[in-house]
Amino acid sequence: MDRLPSWLRQHLAAIRAVAVLTVLLGLIYPLAATGVAQALFDHQANGSMVKGGSALIGQSFTDRDGNPVRKYFQSRPSAAGDGYDPTSTGASNLGPEDVIDTPDRKSLLTQVCARSKAVGELEGVSGARPYCTPDGVGAVLKVFPDRVVSVNQACPAAPFVTTYQGLKVECAKPGEDYAAGRTVPVRGDATAKVPADAVTASGSGLDPHISVAYAELQAPRVAKERGLTLDRVKALIGEHTTGRALGFMGEPAVNVLELNLALDGA
Repeated sequence: MDRLPSWLRQHLAAIRAVAVLTVLLGLIYPLAATGVAQALFDHQANGSMVKGGSALIGQSFTDRDGNPVRKYFQSRPSAAGDGYDPTSTGASNLGPEDVIDTPDRKSLLTQVCARSKAVGELEGVSGARPYCTPDGVGAVLKVFPDRVVSVNQACPAAPFVTTYQGLKVECAKPGEDYAAGRTVPVRGDATAKVPADAVTASGSGLDPHISVAYAELQAPRVAKERGLTLDRVKALIGEHTTGRALGFMGEPAVNVLELNLALDGA
């Protein structure tokens, strides 16, 4: 071996290192990790599968037209593909500055307002929330020196306010460009009764959980549709509520898929 050229010895040493590391990290370690996972965490290691899918991936409980099925708890909105698509996981990437609708897309604010209005109607509570008009769009004005336009309310809709700083508020004329105006979101005095997770999507678009507050909001409807007592439905919510991670991180959450499967079993 000592008679081999130095460059060849270096190459042989590199090849041996690659072979040893491949066996250790590419074979022995994965097999050991898989074996430990199967022995100690069999359910989680195999995808946390339950009847109807994985408990780790949310689902939409709607009919073929996208309407909520009233006997089921509803998941939060999803921006993954057409909703909870594991092959298209992701968020909408829309932020708090996205408040003005365009001809081809509703702003994030209007999406939130429309969802809140729909959830309120479904659950029998007020769907009003700050910065939203009564008809479920973003309460946003474009202010010019001599005119004010409610840009998310297309004519002939009646603007959510009649005047602003002494100027009459107009409805938005389709096709007109209001970019030059000053953008003014109007907060209003509404108090949101619909929880935030009912109107906003998760970062992954696959989150199977909702807040305890959103679950409790839906409980009376589900109990009525299934002919169960409200106490029974609330008890099931409690059984499928996970606590804070390590006792202090995050908030308690309810797994919607597992809860709906439990309801079917009840």
